[in-house]
Amino acid sequence: MRPETGPTLILLASMFKKLATQIGWFVIVGCAAAATHWLVAIACVSLGGLAPLLANVVGWLVAFLVSFAGHYQLTFRAQHAPLWQAARRFFMVSALGFGVNEAAYAMLLHYTSLPYDLLLAMVLVGVAGMTFILGRWWAFRHSR
Repeated sequence: MRPETGPTLILLASMFKKLATQIGWFVIVGCAAAATHWLVAIACVSLGGLAPLLANVVGWLVAFLVSFAGHYQLTFRAQHAPLWQAARRFFMVSALGFGVNEAAYAMLLHYTSLPYDLLLAMVLVGVAGMTFILGRWWAFRHSR
């Protein structure tokens, strides 16, 4: 083993540990936000009589607050992004994700006979990867 290999392995292990921790928080916060989104949307349909696509908008808006607060305070806190910069950028990431979510949800509602609540759960999980990548590398990144 070359002498510089040891420090390189230590650095890689440290980077992997930080990424694993960040992914863990992302999953926890994402699950809380997705559960909020899903519960609000389902309540809007079943209790409020809203159409599923409109209820999805309401669910997303409420879930955005949970998602941003959790990701800013937990998932991406080590990136030290200024609050308003991160909020603005993450809103754009979230809106993009919601656009994909709403388009996929509308298509699935139209072309399948699966229950609306199951379809919404599937779509919410599908958008998560894009949100992590854009959140980590842009929305919560500190501008220098």
